Amino acid sequence: MARIIDGSDKNMVGDRVRALRLARGLSQQALSDRLETLAIYICRGSISRIEDKQRTVTDIELYGLSQVLRVPIEAFFEPEEEQGRG
Repeated sequence: MARIIDGSDKNMVGDRVRALRLARGLSQQALSDRLETLAIYICRGSISRIEDKQRTVTDIELYGLSQVLRVPIEAFFEPEEEQGRG
């Protein structure tokens, strides 16, 4: 079966997670802390690895990221130039 993601990237959303986190003025640790309030445990180091596309992201984690970063899940998959439109 073919892989959806070619190469060494382990997720498709890392760049958007980083951009949205920075746009909200959150450190990786602050994002980790806020996820923990939703019972989603991603340590600061794992946030870094997600942003660097070196770690996969589960559906539950993606849901938590969407809640903390206040965006719909679809926003993680939109090209960056489309983010300001609406």
